[in-house]
Amino acid sequence: MKGVRLWGAALVAYVVSGSGAAFAADLTTVRVGIANASSDVAFFIAEKKGYFRQEGLDAKFIPFDSGAKMVAPLGAGQLDVAGGSPSAGLYNAVVRGIGIKIVADKGSTPPGYGYQPLLVRADLVASGRYKSLADLKGMKVAGSATGSASTSTMNEALKKAGLKTSDVERIYLSFPQHVMALQNKAVDAALTTEPSATEAVKRGAAVRVVGDDQIYPNHQLAVVLYSTGFIKDHPEAAKAFMRAYIHAVRDYNNALSNGKIAGPNAPEVISILTEYTPIKDPNIYRTIVPQGTNPDGKLNVASLENDLAFFKSEGVVKGNVTVAQVLDTSFAENAVKQLGPYKPTK
Repeated sequence: MKGVRLWGAALVAYVVSGSGAAFAADLTTVRVGIANASSDVAFFIAEKKGYFRQEGLDAKFIPFDSGAKMVAPLGAGQLDVAGGSPSAGLYNAVVRGIGIKIVADKGSTPPGYGYQPLLVRADLVASGRYKSLADLKGMKVAGSATGSASTSTMNEALKKAGLKTSDVERIYLSFPQHVMALQNKAVDAALTTEPSATEAVKRGAAVRVVGDDQIYPNHQLAVVLYSTGFIKDHPEAAKAFMRAYIHAVRDYNNALSNGKIAGPNAPEVISILTEYTPIKDPNIYRTIVPQGTNPDGKLNVASLENDLAFFKSEGVVKGNVTVAQVLDTSFAENAVKQLGPYKPTK
């Protein structure tokens, strides 16, 4: 691993037991790429509630503007785990022989959970310039990165209006920057993930015109990625990370109700989100439309295949690569066997 990690280092953590006594534990450092979005919530829960440390892990979060930008450092061994979109860059890396695997669901769009909606500037809606998806023609539309999964969402939206990807101008910015770009009228519309989407609406900069659960139902929009170096060199740490992650995903699911963070665990999860993300107002998290995340980490393979076909049609993925080459569901499956079936909190 050429010194980029602290594997085997004796990182001493003092954990206070119920009796007040302290004991030392060696923790394995795992570098985790995040987008600082609400879809990172399971990582944050696992950290805050001590699930990583219970598994002997010290998770180090490293922020990126988009999941697409995590691919190179993941392939280079500078990251062990990443949470981002199954992007064109991921598949191109695999074509070049770089070892990366999609291992679990991180964010998807089941009905009611369209967490990356299409926003249109409020003034364009108020003036009648925007009435339907067909009015996107000629507009500047913000996204996260070229070749990201959200570009496939935009393609599905444009297809519904009889338009092509060339009918709009794409502008790529980090999700928090979408809010300012809409306010400053630097863009006309945006596919923006939560909580930035709700923040843009709250500021009066944009209107949520359609959820991506309506544009592209059950879209596999975000995934957990492992480097193959992490898998091969530290298989027990890779298994331990997934157990902690699935544990946290189930806590997250227990916070969901009717398309909101309003379930039994909602206060705890909202508190964690305000601590770990740039949005500090808990009322925003009570308002946002959260992502769906499968409590067993299961992936929508058909969605992944549809996106890959789109990337190839756009010429942003070249070479003979399939979704099957990139998948490794064994870690999630193993975690579910050890944790048992998911039992929702009532």
